Amino acid sequence: MRDLNYQLKNLCLRNKDGSFATQSNRQKILHQIANQLHDMGFRQMQAESLKAKHIDALVKLWKASDLSAGVMKNRMSALRWWAEKADRREAIAKDNAVYGIEKRQYVTNETKAVTLTSEQIASVKDAHVRASLALQSAFGLRREEAIKFNADYADRGDHISLKGSWTKGGRERIIPITNEHQKEVLAQVKLFAGKGSLIPSDKSYIQQLKIYERHTAGAGLSKLHGLRHEYAQQRYQELTGWQSPAQGGLQKKGMTQIQKDKDLEVRLLISQELGHEREQITAVYLGR
Repeated sequence: MRDLNYQLKNLCLRNKDGSFATQSNRQKILHQIANQLHDMGFRQMQAESLKAKHIDALVKLWKASDLSAGVMKNRMSALRWWAEKADRREAIAKDNAVYGIEKRQYVTNETKAVTLTSEQIASVKDAHVRASLALQSAFGLRREEAIKFNADYADRGDHISLKGSWTKGGRERIIPITNEHQKEVLAQVKLFAGKGSLIPSDKSYIQQLKIYERHTAGAGLSKLHGLRHEYAQQRYQELTGWQSPAQGGLQKKGMTQIQKDKDLEVRLLISQELGHEREQITAVYLGR
């Protein structure tokens, strides 16, 4: 392993900021960045030798590769994390606009919802993964939340309660139980896992995550973040009485003031149920 790759890996191992998924993604991004820097001729770099010229070269490469603004923003976030941990903050500007990286486009009004049938879930060979997928579909959980889920703790009758150690950003939250399907999923998970989580007793979270990835891929399932989109769109229709713009429903510009008020109220509620703090993010799931 090259020096820079090795040093960045150790930097990640020493600084466990964020969820397991965030840490894993950051390490993968930094490994890729180290390889790109090497391929561009920066062969003797150390973690502490990050300079503005390296940032400029990377951004130029990414733009030439026609990467989306969202992908570049994620990579810039990893670079800022590196710069902070290596005490090289001056090497990178605080604003992505300095590098000509556009703001992420949230509103597309095109649905990214994914629906899983019972047959598709049944095609997954691992029982723990099947249970996690059922929870993702029923409650709009993130993958990590559905893997760490403990039904014995979470089921509170009229809602589920998620521990901070399961969630992105460590924020506890509740999600209402509004239909019989959700109750059935919870009952099945309880019957299967008892008082435990959906991580087998002989596995760590990372090990079970890899099992999840392998078995979902083996069953031909992809873009499973779309299950959260499906949940958000169903909740929006349930709470407003009309379909979301992402589903071809009423757009904000065509709403009455009463409808706009209801739209905002529902978006704030759905944002909380999904584990976000901003109403703006609901445009990703619901359109505008």
